[in-house]
Amino acid sequence: MPLGPDIVERLNRARADLRMGVPVLLCSGGSAALALAAEALDPARFAALSAMGPLTLAITQRRAETLKARAYDGDLARLVVPPDAGPAWVAAVADPADDLRSPMKGPLQSRRDGDPTLARAAISLAKSARLLPAAVLVAAADAPALAAFEGLTLIDWDRAAPALSESAPIHPVVSARVPMEAAEAGRLHVFRPDDGGEEHYAIEIGHPARDKPVLARLHSACFTGDLLGSLKCDCGPQLRAALAQMGAEGAGVLLYLNQEGRGIGLANKMRAYSLQDQGFDTVEANHRLGFEDDERDFRLGAALLKKLGFSAVRLLTNNPAKIRMMEAMGITVTERVPLKVGQSRHNEAYLATKAKKSGHLL
Repeated sequence: MPLGPDIVERLNRARADLRMGVPVLLCSGGSAALALAAEALDPARFAALSAMGPLTLAITQRRAETLKARAYDGDLARLVVPPDAGPAWVAAVADPADDLRSPMKGPLQSRRDGDPTLARAAISLAKSARLLPAAVLVAAADAPALAAFEGLTLIDWDRAAPALSESAPIHPVVSARVPMEAAEAGRLHVFRPDDGGEEHYAIEIGHPARDKPVLARLHSACFTGDLLGSLKCDCGPQLRAALAQMGAEGAGVLLYLNQEGRGIGLANKMRAYSLQDQGFDTVEANHRLGFEDDERDFRLGAALLKKLGFSAVRLLTNNPAKIRMMEAMGITVTERVPLKVGQSRHNEAYLATKAKKSGHLL
């Protein structure tokens, strides 16, 4: 029986390595490259990579737009790292924190020759690790020997790419009764994905029937709104109002998905907040960081509903994208139940952006 990690487990190792500033070896076809996450650069490791050959900084097309850099590869740009550049230069290009103070980062030279596959792989891994979507790469020879000698994680991207793009199977771990303010008849279900990612939760109110549409909400985790009562968003009020409505009706299920900050993670969400303080709206801030408008995976919600035995929902949401994804994943949405709470002078602009740019029905 094999004891070593499969490709999904290797990807989880790679994410952990990148977060710690350890390089990952990526290979595809006959090419291989060492990749380091831009935000976790260690000066000594950066110097070691520089000694191996010319460095490339891979950034997304969204970040390239902000920097006025050419994205010859469509969804990303491969920037030439100047020979005299160090980690500070990489950080300044990858992180928009000081863009307004120091808007001129260049001149930036984009590579247009060669295969961008490994650069795209490095960005995908950085995103999945909830890091800034930027990575430093250098070509590597004899990847298996180098990985064995240095003890590095080796990822065959031709095998890994499908695994990373698919939604990982998710399994129940435990459930227990939890009396709540919204309803004394409450039960919390914990689910864990196979890929080592964050656990997700289902809060069941009452004893909803499985043979008719259940009042349901897909709620993405929001540390600032749900726990701190932040007034910058409407997440906390939506969470409490959804549970209260389920309690009033006597039955419902709230899916609490650990996809903080529209799927970019709390650290990047706080970076976006800082950019919003500089005058950018939610979508613009995400783009300046290198992310899309919304990086969440709503397939998780459908998977949890199916695990719980539900096939039809009355969905508490203002987001049509959630309805479309539920329907696409085989969950019938019989009714959209509006959830209009939490509006204040602090989040007027935020909600207006959600309506204008993300299609929310407010």
